[in-house]
Amino acid sequence: MSRLVMAAALGSVIGFERERLSWAAGLRTHMLVCVGSALIMIVSAYGFEEVLKSDHVVLDPSRIAAQVVSGIGFLGAGSILLRGEIVRGLTTAASLWSVAAIGLAVGGGLYTASIAATAIILIILAGIKPLERRFISVKQRRQLTMLVDRGSLSFHALHEALGPGSVRVKQFVVQQSDDSPELDEVRVELSRASSTEYQAICDRLRHLEVVREFREDDAS
Repeated sequence: MSRLVMAAALGSVIGFERERLSWAAGLRTHMLVCVGSALIMIVSAYGFEEVLKSDHVVLDPSRIAAQVVSGIGFLGAGSILLRGEIVRGLTTAASLWSVAAIGLAVGGGLYTASIAATAIILIILAGIKPLERRFISVKQRRQLTMLVDRGSLSFHALHEALGPGSVRVKQFVVQQSDDSPELDEVRVELSRASSTEYQAICDRLRHLEVVREFREDDAS
């Protein structure tokens, strides 16, 4: 009983971090995975004691727990979403897999390892993300400025022009040009665009009929 409660508590710590970001696999899902994994481990370790005492019986109880590692994959796959060319949910899928491992550790009586793993996973999920945004994502931001015919380029028109590349648009700002009242100044900020994607987006925008001037800026 105590192992199942501990598994629920450790799973809730990881699940709460996912829940606050409004992911489909949140608090309850992580708790259930952790408790279920712990129960399977307990069954694997102690559920076959009577059978193993019989003569001429060879049984490997650890095989049941081993199936958790591969079986948890269907939950992880369900948390992964494909939006355009962007794959989202991989981190949540990995957290579900990790929580399953925590549950197995708790079920096996490895309390120190399970608590340490929970702390490390929480640091990775909640602590590393701000650093990633500050030092990695910022370097992947690029900004473009265009002068276009007045009222000719809306966000919908930009989306149609870029196609799948529109998912890279982080900011879209339109204002009247200071140099000419007949032109709009459009600023587009791109996020996490590879060099190939960036060049493809620039080529598409540069060749739009409504674009009179195109400039690549340094977003940093």
